[in-house]
Amino acid sequence: MTDQGHIPGKPTSASRTTLSHIMTSHDTNLLGTVHGGVIMKLVDDAAGAVAGRHSGGPAVTASMDEMVFLEPVRVGDLLHVKAQVNWTGRSSMEVGVRVMAERWNDTTPATQVGSAYLVFAAVDGDGKPRTVPPVLPETERDKRRYQEAQIRRTHRLARRQAIKELRERRAAEGYTD
Repeated sequence: MTDQGHIPGKPTSASRTTLSHIMTSHDTNLLGTVHGGVIMKLVDDAAGAVAGRHSGGPAVTASMDEMVFLEPVRVGDLLHVKAQVNWTGRSSMEVGVRVMAERWNDTTPATQVGSAYLVFAAVDGDGKPRTVPPVLPETERDKRRYQEAQIRRTHRLARRQAIKELRERRAAEGYTD
């Protein structure tokens, strides 16, 4: 594995992308609005494209944090899924995604209907971790998102450690759940 310090960084804008898709009746749930799973797949698709572009190769979804649905999405909405790399580690990347919706036949501005944060791991042909270039935040917003991503990473790692310790403690006490 190459040391990340020797890989030139990439600016946030280098891999930022928008995936747009019109919602149809095939995308609906039993309530007649767009199924959350359909939106989550589009979020994962856009985030995966960004992670692959930033890392220069394959990247797999490691986790999805804080998927938030703010408003229902309806048939006929044009969905814009905007994604960018917020933070990078040695082989992992946090991708932030904002989901916007607008009526396909209206000039009303798009409104935010959801957001999510996903962690991707860059992998080689054998599925082993691969080093990624550092992300270079460009704007004040990019810098804020980078700092917030570091906080989320700290919380993810602390949560994982606390759960591991709890399970070990319960196992030592004889619980086999």
